[in-house]
Formats: sequence, structure tokens, C-alpha cells
Amino acid sequence: MTFDERLERIMALADVLPRYREKLMTLAAKSLQFAVKDTAYEVDITIDRLRLFQETRAFLQDRRPLGGPGSKVALMLSYNGSAWLSTVIASVYLVGNRVLAKFASRGYELMDLTAAMYEPIFGPDISFVKMDGRSFMQAALHDPEVSSVIVFGFDENVLPYEEAFRRSGKKMVFEGPGVDPFIVLPDADFKVALDDLMTAKFSYSGQTCSAPKRIFIHRDIYEDFLEELVARVRKLKVGDPLDADTDVSPVASSLAVSRIREQLADGLARGAKILAGGRIDGNLVYPTVVRDATDDMEGMREEMFGPVVFAGAFDTAQEVLARARNHKYGLRAAVFGGPEARRLAEALKGEDYCHPVPDYTFGKFGTVALNMPRSETWKGSLVTEAVGGYGYSGWIWETADGKFLLKQGPKLMSVETSVPA
Repeated sequence: MTFDERLERIMALADVLPRYREKLMTLAAKSLQFAVKDTAYEVDITIDRLRLFQETRAFLQDRRPLGGPGSKVALMLSYNGSAWLSTVIASVYLVGNRVLAKFASRGYELMDLTAAMYEPIFGPDISFVKMDGRSFMQAALHDPEVSSVIVFGFDENVLPYEEAFRRSGKKMVFEGPGVDPFIVLPDADFKVALDDLMTAKFSYSGQTCSAPKRIFIHRDIYEDFLEELVARVRKLKVGDPLDADTDVSPVASSLAVSRIREQLADGLARGAKILAGGRIDGNLVYPTVVRDATDDMEGMREEMFGPVVFAGAFDTAQEVLARARNHKYGLRAAVFGGPEARRLAEALKGEDYCHPVPDYTFGKFGTVALNMPRSETWKGSLVTEAVGGYGYSGWIWETADGKFLLKQGPKLMSVETSVPA
């Protein structure tokens, strides 16, 4: 099948997706507790991105599958999404790979719906399986038709597989957590920064890897910023994910809720104060703002996968740069302000595309936004815009010319699962 024929199928998927919009919204609310307004937006963005694949012809049309004709890519997807997962699948398929995809177990109904949508368009070239993550990884490692494995998940679950990938010679592409710094300097536009923080932090009830997690506010504006933030947070509507007006719905993962409880308790024990929220009913975590957060708190060290803001003050650009860098995750950073903010952004950013590194590289970020909302920096992501991080936020393991390589930085799944013709 030619590139144009595969592209035509992806355009057919973009045409079909709107027909499944209501079903996707209902199932995402039922299975994952995602607010329907979030899923509705996700479907619209996914349709736009699928159509954007038409702009990849110049750099993808002559590429071939990494493992040769007929080879497969095994793709393990995370639970925090429904429609956007199609962007990942399509990017791998477009360069000629067959795709074997596994959704998270709590998203199996969404996977069944996706399979029903795909089968008339892609036939057996894209298939879906239901099995636990460990079995899926073992099957992929031992299947001679699988050239590479892509995992969206948690770094601690994937790191133990390094030796197995060394032995197999297969490629592993990992996309993982972010504990992203969000830095606001005194000369920042308050409205721009607050608008982005509210949208990026509370969409999907905070269950996105690229949601801001460590909020650093300059001490000169700290009190004013927190006052406005709390006022906005208190206006968020909490409740039924099927209600079109709901902003924050229950967190899908009970493990994430348990960790949020621990992170809040740890923060309070170390001197933090809750300004808004703090209430948890079952899996419903009310939008929460925690002030006086310090870097040793669990809510700043580990990923906060929920609608909770941990915010702390800083005094100088040098201080906040060092604090932002001092972390094991390096997915995305956001900086707001004037000339000093620009210098901070430049110091935080890694290279434009993934590259070999001698070891996991900490203190750099794959994406850095300067006075720009997440919606802008994520435009075209996974299609024409490379995304991915440093440290334990993401990496590639591959064997080239008999040598095992570790690569980090932003990447395109289409390029990483193919080679030039």
C-alpha cells in the first residue's frame, strides 16, 4: 500500500470520527469519569490533527517501516484520553507499520468502540488486544514481527525492561510523567498566566502529563496571584462528568486519589496551607490550591495526577532556574514575563529533536513555553510537532550498528518507527 493510500484511510477516519463524538463523550464519562466538555474538545482537536497529516507528505512519504514490510509496532496507551489516542495510532500506521494497540484496562469499552470505528477503514492492519501490561510487553518482546514498542505510562514500570530490550535489539519509545514547572515573574501578564494555569491544570481534572505541577510565583506578586487564583478555582463546577457544565469530575484512578491524599498530608505536615478545596469524596477531588509549597514535599517531587495546585514563592531568577532544574522529570516548562523570562526559557529548553545522551539527562525540558498557553505549544503535536522530554519523562532505547543507544528529547512516533527508503 502506498503512502497516499494510507493517508486516504487516515482522512477517512477524520471524516468518520464526528459520527462517534457523542458515543466517545458518553463512554469517556462512564469509563474514565472525564467531563464531557473535555472529551468534546479532544474529539475536535483530534479531527484537526488527523487532517494535519496531509502536511507530512514532504518528510514521511518516502519512509518505510523500521522492521521492513509487514512488520508491526506494539503500542501501549494510557488511560487519560479517548479520541487523541487515534493520533498516535495514525502516526505509526502512516509510515507503513501494522499496529497492535492496547488500551488501559479501564478504557476497554473505549477500545471496543475505537476498534469498531477502525475495522471498516483499516482492516487487519490495525488491531487491538486486551491483556495486562506485563503480558503485552513480553509478547511484544518475543514476537519476531514486532520491530518496536511504544509505551505511554509510568517510568518505574518501564525502566526494569532495559536489559530485555538490549537483548532483543528491539526499539523502545517511552512517553511518561511530567512534574512541569510553571514560573511567573513580576512583569508577567497576570491574565495570560492565570488563564493558562486554569485551563492546563484543571482540564481532565488534572489528569494530563503536561499539566503544570510545580507552580513558582515571584514573591513580589505571590499574594496577589494566589488571591486571584483562589477566586477562579472557587468558581469551578464540580460533579457529574455527563453534565455539560462540569469543570472538574472524579479522578479515574483510585491509586492517583490515594497518592493525592498522601501528597496533601505530607504538604500540610511540612508547613503548607490549603487555601481552597482539600476535600476528597471517594474519587472526587475538589479543586485545591496549596500555598507555601517547598521542593521537598511529595506534591512537588512526584506527579500530582489530579486537580491540585502546589504553589510556592521564589525571589530570584537564578533561584527558580535551579529549583526548576532540580527534578527527575523534564517534559514541559512554562515561563511568563519579560526579558528575564526569555533567558529562563532558553536555559530550560533542551534540543529540538531527540538525540543520543550518555545517561538520563536532568534539568532540561522537551517543550518550553514563553508567554504562551499550552494549547499553542501543543499545536500539531505527534503529527508535525515533536514532543517528549528528558530525565524520566521519556526516552528511546535502540540498537544501531550493534551499539545500544539512549536518546532523549522531543520525537515524532512516525519518524522513530520508520527509516528512509
